[in-house]
Amino acid sequence: MNLLALDTRWRHFHDDTWSCPCCGRSFSGVFDIGYEHPDCWPHGGLVDEGQSELHVGEDKLSADLCRWEEHRFIRCVLPLPIQGIDEVFNFGPWASVAPKTFYHYIDHATGNSSDFDCGSAWLMNDLPLFESDEPTTCELRAGAEGQRPQLVVGEGKLSKAQESGITFDQLLDIYAATGNDIRPHLRG
Repeated sequence: MNLLALDTRWRHFHDDTWSCPCCGRSFSGVFDIGYEHPDCWPHGGLVDEGQSELHVGEDKLSADLCRWEEHRFIRCVLPLPIQGIDEVFNFGPWASVAPKTFYHYIDHATGNSSDFDCGSAWLMNDLPLFESDEPTTCELRAGAEGQRPQLVVGEGKLSKAQESGITFDQLLDIYAATGNDIRPHLRG
């Protein structure tokens, strides 16, 4: 039996016909949290500038790729299963990769290469509940056809969460830490 089905908050979170009594807000389930740029990117965001690409000298940011000085970044998906249910929450962070991996990925994404080899990567966004003073090493894996590549974390608390999942309460804490505190709206 799905134990989350017994949690009123989980039921309200997945029922778009239910409305919060205090504000009328409704929800339709798990939503992902993405990052507009790597944390180290110094030039502002695409939304801030109202552009689909941002160029500052030789530096460049798009929705999926970033070049800053000698650094190369790819926007990825970092999946975290949710314990007790067959659903996955995804972070949409940036990964720092070697230039060879970066350009090989571009060739693959533009159809100039049919394969994309995995590569080493470093997580470039601090993720709520998983902040670290040490660089987080990852493996970059090809995503499904037409999808962003996936990050698999090598070790630590985030790696354990990828393996065993996060609780619904942890998911709500992640949402709150990213400015989406929906906890008060799920009670009723």
